[in-house]
Amino acid sequence: MFRTALRNVLAHKARLLMTVLAVMLGVAFVSGTLVFTSTISDAYQKSSAKGFDRVDVAVRPTYQDSEGNKVGRTPELTRALLDKAAKVPGAASATGVVTGFTAVADKDGELVGGDWQSAGGNYWGTKDARYPLVSGHAPHGKDEVLLDSRTAERAGYQVGDTVRLSVDGPVLTPTVAGVFTTDDGNVAAGGSLALFDTPTAQQLFGKKGTYDEIDVRAATGTSQSALKAALDKALPSRLVETTTGKQLADDQAQAISASMSGLRQTLLVFAGIALFVGTFIIANTFTMLVAQRTRELALMRAVGASRRQVTRSVLIEAFAVGAVAGVTGLAAGIGIGAGLRSLLGSFGASVPDGPLVISPGTVAAALAVGILITMLAAWLPGRRAAKIPPVAAMSSVHAQATTKSLVLRNTLGALFSAAGVAVILAATTMKSDAQGPMGLGAVLLIIGVFILTPLLSRPLIAAAAPVLRVFGVSGKLARQNSVRNPRRTAATASALMIGLTLITGMTVMAGSLQTSIDKMAGSAIRADYVVSMANRGPLSPDVAERVAATDGVTASSPLRNGESRIDGKTEYLTGVDGAAIGKLTDLKVDDGSFTVGGTRAVVDEDRAKEYGWKTGSEFTVHFEDGAARKLTVAGIYEGNDMINGIMLDNKVLTPHLTDPSDMQVMVKTADGASGAAKDTLEKALGSNPAIKVQDKRDISNEIAKMFTLILNMVYGLLGMAVIVAVLGVINTLAMSVFERSQEIGMLRAIGLDRKAVKRMVRLESLVISLFGGVLGIGLGVFFGWAAGELLGTKMPTYELVLPWGRMAVFLLLAGVVGVLAALWPARRASRLNMLAAIKAE
Repeated sequence: MFRTALRNVLAHKARLLMTVLAVMLGVAFVSGTLVFTSTISDAYQKSSAKGFDRVDVAVRPTYQDSEGNKVGRTPELTRALLDKAAKVPGAASATGVVTGFTAVADKDGELVGGDWQSAGGNYWGTKDARYPLVSGHAPHGKDEVLLDSRTAERAGYQVGDTVRLSVDGPVLTPTVAGVFTTDDGNVAAGGSLALFDTPTAQQLFGKKGTYDEIDVRAATGTSQSALKAALDKALPSRLVETTTGKQLADDQAQAISASMSGLRQTLLVFAGIALFVGTFIIANTFTMLVAQRTRELALMRAVGASRRQVTRSVLIEAFAVGAVAGVTGLAAGIGIGAGLRSLLGSFGASVPDGPLVISPGTVAAALAVGILITMLAAWLPGRRAAKIPPVAAMSSVHAQATTKSLVLRNTLGALFSAAGVAVILAATTMKSDAQGPMGLGAVLLIIGVFILTPLLSRPLIAAAAPVLRVFGVSGKLARQNSVRNPRRTAATASALMIGLTLITGMTVMAGSLQTSIDKMAGSAIRADYVVSMANRGPLSPDVAERVAATDGVTASSPLRNGESRIDGKTEYLTGVDGAAIGKLTDLKVDDGSFTVGGTRAVVDEDRAKEYGWKTGSEFTVHFEDGAARKLTVAGIYEGNDMINGIMLDNKVLTPHLTDPSDMQVMVKTADGASGAAKDTLEKALGSNPAIKVQDKRDISNEIAKMFTLILNMVYGLLGMAVIVAVLGVINTLAMSVFERSQEIGMLRAIGLDRKAVKRMVRLESLVISLFGGVLGIGLGVFFGWAAGELLGTKMPTYELVLPWGRMAVFLLLAGVVGVLAALWPARRASRLNMLAAIKAE
C-alpha cells in the first residue's frame, strides 16, 4: 500500500501541483511571518542591549510606594542625589541623564527622523562615554548641539553648520558642534538624536537642576547586584528605585518581544486565513482524486486491502504532498521574511542591522503546518472512499449523494447560520466586551454558509441563466456543469468567498469610520486651524502667544492640561480661554450653557454621570500645587474623541501649574481656512517643522491615514488568500476537465468546436467565481454593519456607509479571477483528442 501510494503521487504530478502550490503559499506566509518578526525583534533587542552596556545600575524616581500606591508628586533626581550615588562604595562614576523630544529639520526645512522618533538629550561633561565623538567637540551653551552621525549624513550637516530644531515650539538655530555615534535603537531604526550640554538640556526639557535618570558605573571587581544593594542602602527608597543594567536589558528585550507579538499575531491570523482557504482546495482535490480512482480503490479492496489500508494510502499521498509543500514553503517564507524587512526601508522605516533569524521553531512550524493541514484535509475523502463497498464502487452506484445526506447537511448548515446570526445580533446590543461574541458569531455564520453553499448554488447560479443563454450551447452547458456537482462548486466558491468577505467587511468599516471622523471634526470644531506638535507632545505657552498676536487671527485658545484630584480621584483638567472657546467649538450642550470663566466650568456627560453632577453643582478641585478651589458646573456637553473632560478658564488653572504646557491651540481667522492664512500662521511660528498647522480636513485625513494604511495592509495580506482561491479554481477546473474527458470528446464529435469548448469552461469558471463573490460581498456587508453597531456605541457620529463603487470593483475582480483561472483548463479541454477522449475510461 505504501508503494502504491507513492506511485500514485508520482503518476499524478500535474494534478497535485496546484495543491502543492496552495499549501506552499500558506506555509510560506506562516514561515515568512515568523522569520520576519524574529529577525526584527532580534535586531532591536541586540541594538537596545548595546545601549545598556555602559549602565550597571540605573536610578529612577519612584512613581509608587512599597505597597504599589501612587505617590502624590513624582520625586526629583537632584544634583545632590547624583553626588551621593557617585560616592557609594563600589561606584566608579555617576551620570545624570536628561531626555525629551527634539525635532531636527534638514536643509530643506523638512522633519528628520519621523514624528515619534525625534529625540534629544544631554552630553555629560567634555567626554561622554555613551556617545563617542566622530568629529568636533562637546557642546557648550544653548548655541551648540551635537547630532548623531546617521542624522547628520541624511540631512547633509557638518561641524560648523547651523541647524534648525525645536523642543516644544519655538525654533532654535544652534551650531553643530560635533557628530557622534550611538547604539540607540531609535536612531538605528531611522530616528534622530540631538544632544545639548547638561544645563541647556535641563532648561529646554523643563528639568531645571534635575535629571530623568542617574546611570551609575560599577568599579572594577564590583558586581551589578552588589552596587544595586549599596545604592538601595544609601539612597532614600521613598524617592528612587534602582535597576541593574542587566535587568534593564532584559526588560527592554521583553518589551520589544511583546510589541512584536501583536504584529506576529496579526500576520499569523492572515496566514491562517490563507491556510483555511487552502484547506478547501486540498479537500476538494483529494475528493476528486479519490473519485477518479474509485474503481482502482475498489479493486484493491476486492483483492484484500482493508478500509484502514485504503485510508492510510490516501494519507500517505497527503503526507508526501504536505512534505514537499512544507519544504518549498519554508524556502519561500525565508525569502518573504527577507523581502518584508527590505520593504520597510522603501516605506522610510529603517531597521537595526542584524542577521536573518531562522529558528528551529520556524522550521518545525513550517513542516508541521504543511504536513498536518494537508493530511487533515485529505482524511475525510480517504475515509469516505474506504467506506464504499467494492461492488458499488465498480458499478458507480455510490456516485450520487443520498437525499438523507443532503437533508442532514442543509439542516446542520441552517442551524450553524442561525446560531451565528443570533450571536452577532446579540453582540451588537452589548455595551462592552462584545468582541469575543462577535468573533464567535462570525465563525459560526461562515461555517454555516459554507455548509449551505451547495443548496445556495442552484438558485444563485440559475439567476445567471438569462445571461448565459446569450452564449448559446456553451452557456447552457456551463450552467449545467456548475450545478452538476454542488459540493464541488461550493468548495471552490467558498475559498473565494472567505477572502472577499473579509475584504468587503474591512472596506465597509473603513469608509464608515472616515465619514464619522469627518462629521466629528465638522460638528465639534468651529476653529479654522488647530496647532499642535508633530509628536502630539506638549507645546510651549509661547506658541499660543505668538498665534494670538498674528495678523488676521480673530480668536484663539490654548488647550492646557493640568492634573488634579477630585473626590480622591485623579482627574485631568483642560484649561481654555474662557472668552474665546465658545467661538472655536460647536459642542452640543445638553444642560445649562457653554460658559467658561471664573469659577464656572463645563463638563462632559461621562464626568457628570460619574460624579452625579448637574448644572449648578459645586465641586472642589485640588490642584497640582496642593491648593483647593470650588468650581461650579455651568453646563454639560456631549464629549467625543477630540474634545472631552472638564474645562475651566486658564486664568484659574495656570497659576497652579509648575510647568504650564499646551496640547494644542485652536485658531479662528478673519478670512477662514485658506492657503494664505495657513502660510501666515506657519511663518509666525518660524516655519517650524515640529509644529503642525491643520484645518478640519487635514485632521480628518491624518486620522484616516491610519485606517487607509491598515486597509491597504489587509488588502495585501488577504491577497494571499485570493491567490490561493485562484489556484483552487484552476485546480478544480483542470481536474473537472480530466474527469469529463469522455464527455468533452463526445461534444466535439457531435459538432462543438474548440472555441465553444473553451467558452464553456471559461463561463463555468466565471459563474463559480461570481457566485463566491456575491456570497463574500453579502457576508462582508453584514459583518461590516455588525462591527459598526459596536463602534456606534463609542462614536456617536458613526453611520453605515456602503462603498458601492468598491463593491462593484470587488465583484468585477471576482469575475476576472474566474476568467484568468480558466485560461489553462479551457485550453487543455479544447486540445483534447476527441477519439482518445471517447475511448477514455
